[in-house]
Amino acid sequence: MHSELSGLVTAIDHVGIAVADLDAAIEFQRSTFGLEVTHSEINEEQGVHEAMLRAPGDAAGATQIQLLAPLRPDSAIAKFLERNNPGLQQLAFRVTDVEAASAALRAKGLRLLYDSPRRGTADSRINFVHPKDAGGVLVELVEPAA
Repeated sequence: MHSELSGLVTAIDHVGIAVADLDAAIEFQRSTFGLEVTHSEINEEQGVHEAMLRAPGDAAGATQIQLLAPLRPDSAIAKFLERNNPGLQQLAFRVTDVEAASAALRAKGLRLLYDSPRRGTADSRINFVHPKDAGGVLVELVEPAA
């Protein structure tokens, strides 16, 4: 079965996990599973302090875990934690062109959270598919920075 997204989706980029305490969550992943932090930043626009982690056997960081802690009580992550407690928050697909992927999904009748891409981790460009249109899963589209 051919999809309009064939060629646009290249990989599962990461799985996002909402956490209350970023340092404690990093230490848990490090001491329990041996994961390594590859990147950490504060994203004011998204209202999060985040860290990307990879398995030690995955030197390229092909698929990572993103830990997301809220910076402020009105952030999407803070609201997620209030509703759901810590846990899986989103699944991210790496795409070659976030605008083309968004257009293809809109053409299928899916709702995206943003009219145009926003800045994500490490200057990536991102958008999200509404969970009600994706089987209850918040799906992120990530076009890595050049």
